[in-house]
Amino acid sequence: MSQLTDEIKRRRTFAIISHPDAGKTTLTEKLLLYGGAIHLAGSVKSRKTAHHAVSDWMEIEKQRGISVTSSVLQFNYGDYCINILDTPGHQDFSEDTYRTLMAVDSAVMIIDVAKGVEAQTKKLFKVCKQRGIPIFTFVNKLDRFGKAPIDLMDELENVLGIRSYPMNWPIGTDGKYFGVYDRQKKQIELFEDDTSHGQNTRASVTGSLDDPEFAEMLGAEAHQTLMDDIELLDMAGEDFDLDKVARGELTPMFFGSAMTNFGVQNFLEEYLKLAPEPQARKSSAGLIKPEDEKFSAFVFKIQANMNPAHRDRLAFIRICSGKFQRGMSVYHNRSGKPIKLAQPQQFMAQDRQIVEEAYPGDIVGLFDPGIFGIGDTLCDSSSKFDYEEFPVFPPEKFARVQAKDTMKRKQFVKGVEQLTQEGAIQLFQQAGAGTESFIVGTVGTLQFEVLEYRLKNEYGVDIIMNMQPFEVARWMTYNDGREVTPASLRGADRGMFVYDRRENPVLLVNNEWALGWITDNNPDLELHTVPVDRKEV
Repeated sequence: MSQLTDEIKRRRTFAIISHPDAGKTTLTEKLLLYGGAIHLAGSVKSRKTAHHAVSDWMEIEKQRGISVTSSVLQFNYGDYCINILDTPGHQDFSEDTYRTLMAVDSAVMIIDVAKGVEAQTKKLFKVCKQRGIPIFTFVNKLDRFGKAPIDLMDELENVLGIRSYPMNWPIGTDGKYFGVYDRQKKQIELFEDDTSHGQNTRASVTGSLDDPEFAEMLGAEAHQTLMDDIELLDMAGEDFDLDKVARGELTPMFFGSAMTNFGVQNFLEEYLKLAPEPQARKSSAGLIKPEDEKFSAFVFKIQANMNPAHRDRLAFIRICSGKFQRGMSVYHNRSGKPIKLAQPQQFMAQDRQIVEEAYPGDIVGLFDPGIFGIGDTLCDSSSKFDYEEFPVFPPEKFARVQAKDTMKRKQFVKGVEQLTQEGAIQLFQQAGAGTESFIVGTVGTLQFEVLEYRLKNEYGVDIIMNMQPFEVARWMTYNDGREVTPASLRGADRGMFVYDRRENPVLLVNNEWALGWITDNNPDLELHTVPVDRKEV
């Protein structure tokens, strides 16, 4: 028991969230660099080097310099064992990001110093707030011109409604910062010039604010400005309160530049001290604590073809309680059967290793022969329960998809089925139509590009894709419980009548006005934004 408790205390499991291009993947790389997991950081934007970000493993990610799928990375730093989940920033992949946030205990929110709080940051912040996830803020790109630190604090409060407590404070002037002041340690850290373009850890010297030598190094003006800023923060700023941080009411704020390794180590060390260890989780049997000796976990992500040579499929689980051991037998709630966890793996993006044991907070990839679904619970057969179900996003974009070559129909169906199980797309079948084509629904248009790309590269299938004019999907039931059919629905021809994968009737229409007509002309019809047995995000 004491070993389990010790291992839980060492764990920190967090996601990095931000608007696209704020520097999420770059910061992930640099944390790995300081953790000794990689010796040379591959900048996502770098043209001079053939390195790609370690956490971007899909070919499409390397080509475009964006993350389109959450990746999982584990490494040790000092006494801590860290699980980072790097999420896609683009709103078209917000479903994947949301599911990832179900598996973490805290989040690091990256803010671009020049752009401040951006649209997607607001959405992701809202999700964290709903889930009560503690949020730590890293203000990035201090090597460029941007907003004043004090203005960014105001923006967090006015736009996101959260107060901030700067853990460190940048020294210098806009775009020309050369150090940070650590408020906890009451010490200055000055960085040496970065000659490696951020590929190596950055050397620095530390000292006291009162040290005349440091005052001289800073220069009279910068030294006085820093003294004034610190006095203002101490007098008029928030008091630091870890309970408020845990409740998501206060965000510890750090300043730095992931690209040039400025302030990254300072952030990592402070974050690890303050961030929560693995937390208890809600289930049908009440709160499940990590210290509970009976093993339990849930599936939050499924990913096919991470290894193109093997055409494999992995289910990622978040361990919630007890100790995981390779080869152990567990109860799988959806199938109602015991299963053996035979090939568990942990990751450094595509690089993986077989894991013999793991603990609450850890993320483990399980070889999936097609039995796992997102949201599945794995637990001890002596105490069966379900973790809370994942909410779903209503689709907003639709396309008809079919294989160009009818001889490749089998690969096409397999590819579409697997991508549906991953949660990358939602699949529908038009009522009365043949099975040559599917109607695919997504949250954003970029998902169609990924669908086309992956079907071609992973399944060898070229597709014909015709975008549909519909923007609204509604699941349908009658008040009296009778079956909804195209014949029984007045105005079914005003949209497209389709069935989802569970044979539930769904109507796709162009807009809310068309929906109003259907409602008026079918008084006993009930419309739902998601399937009746699920809840919406």
